[in-house]
Amino acid sequence: MFTDSHCHINAADFDADREETVDRARNAGVQYMLDVCDDIADMPRQTAFCAKHQNIYTTVGVHPEIADKYPHFSAADLVAQTASPYVVGIGECGLDYYYNSNIKDAQIKVLHEHIKAAQETGLPLIIHNRDADEDMMQILDEAYRRQKFNGELHCFSSSAALADFALGIGFYVSASGIITFKKSEELREIFRRVPIERLLIETDAPFLAPTPYRGKRNEPAYVVHTAAVLAELKEVDAVQLAAQTTVNFLKLFNKVQKHD
Repeated sequence: MFTDSHCHINAADFDADREETVDRARNAGVQYMLDVCDDIADMPRQTAFCAKHQNIYTTVGVHPEIADKYPHFSAADLVAQTASPYVVGIGECGLDYYYNSNIKDAQIKVLHEHIKAAQETGLPLIIHNRDADEDMMQILDEAYRRQKFNGELHCFSSSAALADFALGIGFYVSASGIITFKKSEELREIFRRVPIERLLIETDAPFLAPTPYRGKRNEPAYVVHTAAVLAELKEVDAVQLAAQTTVNFLKLFNKVQKHD
């Protein structure tokens, strides 16, 4: 059984067929889905959706692209939401300088608060990183030296240096549909070197649909295509890859098992 470790089923893109999307995922063999929060204001809707669906969980966080929307944001805002049994992680959060370098200071401030929440709760941190490798490594390293925490680099498409750093502090690295793209050989080479015990797979739906659906709306059922490419890279069959990445997901997001 597969696990989509990062998707956004509550995005407006699924308003017309959200339940059908879940059904298609189930029919494709997707057992667990993590419906990741990217705006803390959406938490009531996120948790209500999870309460209605077995093995669908959520997180609490603020995406770096909207960090400036929360000038008074604090770790306490995040921690308060983790009382819900459906909230199993902190994030997504991070740095994104590709589109939003003009709010760099706000992104860094909000990221620090997410790290504090992960340290306080013991829940894993879900990191979004784009064009910010050096700052990300410095911030994570300094925080980790003060107090350890765990987490993952979601939708990884950054440098080998960042992957190696993350693995060095016990993080997991998540593959999205990007690894199926024709021009992603450098990224595939990085994933060849990531230990299979530290791998996750995701869709990041509705974004980044894998080949053969590239350019269309992504959905959790399509995680099987990313898994097939990753299995080839790791020289295992898709069944073994699905099983191992599910084990990895449950180990990292261990609150899922406590709730089940």
